[in-house]
Amino acid sequence: MEKKIDTDGMPKKESGFACRFEKFSEKVTRISGSPWAFMTAMLMIIVWAITGPMFNYSETWQLVINTGTTIITFLMVFVIQQSQNKETLSLQLKLNELIAAVKGASNRLISSEDLTGEELATLKRFYEQLSEKAKSEKDIQATHSVEEAEENAQEKKEHFLQK
Repeated sequence: MEKKIDTDGMPKKESGFACRFEKFSEKVTRISGSPWAFMTAMLMIIVWAITGPMFNYSETWQLVINTGTTIITFLMVFVIQQSQNKETLSLQLKLNELIAAVKGASNRLISSEDLTGEELATLKRFYEQLSEKAKSEKDIQATHSVEEAEENAQEKKEHFLQK
């Protein structure tokens, strides 16, 4: 549950509906991802298929499975998205904590989820260059942060200009 921060620095409680929906979505996501849920769905399809001859494979017989699966799929999109949003936020906070705690890590990456696609592509190219550099070094434990790389680039530029 994403907690809003009040003006006094204390977390604000979410509305009753939002809280109930979060709990509901957690349970549904957990249950729907279970082997039992899969087996239940499979059993329903088998029963539906077996009843086909009894209903002469009528349009109504087909409509039952189409309507049922469409409704379930439509509702599950929202339930799964709720759970995914919470998990993504939780993961992002954990990564932010690691970035903030590790000496030499670039704090500019803490809010990288707010960057544009173009900015992310630029950062990706930069890290690909760092990866290539790391591959060429003899020390396999050598690491580089964005700041170290910028300092190295500045030193190289100054060294080049001195020549």
